[in-house]
Amino acid sequence: MDILKLGTRSFQSRLIVGTGKYKSFEETRLAIKGSSAEIVTVAIRRTNLGQHSKEDNLLDFIEPNQTTLLPNTAGCYTSKEAVRTLRLARELLDGHDLVKLEVLGDSQTLFPNVSETLIAAKQLVKDGFQVMVYTSDDPIVAKQLEDLGCIAIMPLASLIGSGMGILNPWNLGIIIENALVPVIVDAGVGTASDAVIAMELGCDAVLMNTAIAAAKDPLLMARAMKNAVIAGRDAFLAGRMPKKRYQASPSSPASGMLPQMQTKSA
Repeated sequence: MDILKLGTRSFQSRLIVGTGKYKSFEETRLAIKGSSAEIVTVAIRRTNLGQHSKEDNLLDFIEPNQTTLLPNTAGCYTSKEAVRTLRLARELLDGHDLVKLEVLGDSQTLFPNVSETLIAAKQLVKDGFQVMVYTSDDPIVAKQLEDLGCIAIMPLASLIGSGMGILNPWNLGIIIENALVPVIVDAGVGTASDAVIAMELGCDAVLMNTAIAAAKDPLLMARAMKNAVIAGRDAFLAGRMPKKRYQASPSSPASGMLPQMQTKSA
């Protein structure tokens, strides 16, 4: 069986979904179900997991036995904020240690602040967290984060929420080629074909939120993304045919064919 291994945990689905931007927690629940995702990422600073007793609790709308929560630090702009947020998540979730680190550089692009991300990653690994880390598509930074002990590298395909797809497959390919831990595309996926491309390049998984939540039919898009990730992974494992330029060959062999019938001219 083709298993995704993240730290000490194993998963069958290679699609990770977020929980923001849906119309309601009920729509969130249905989208997660339709995606068959086993990992669901949650913004601790924006989602109620019990810290607000008078509000709906997301945990009441997901299947705890079928879902692994991935607390994230969305909205954090310094390493101190990020570390503090994930320590809070560990308390809220009874010692949960699998987390997603993201430290943003500015509120307009949501591009990662790489220097602060490196500082936070070092501290969180020291604190015993299993850190999956959002970063730029810089192969050098990706390797530095891996060397610090992060269990998965999550380069952006394009800016968060942009839906622009994979803008730099070459950098992504270098990261994949050199990584000894899973590489997961995080941010920028807009539709199913983007997810297919990411998986065909050799990514181990894809994380998305807006692509599903902002679709005209989120539940149908959730199913589309599920199938796209599966198809892309299968294509990667199968190995595509080589591309050829001006070297056409028929799908059926020409040997053994009957000679063409000659027609007499009038």
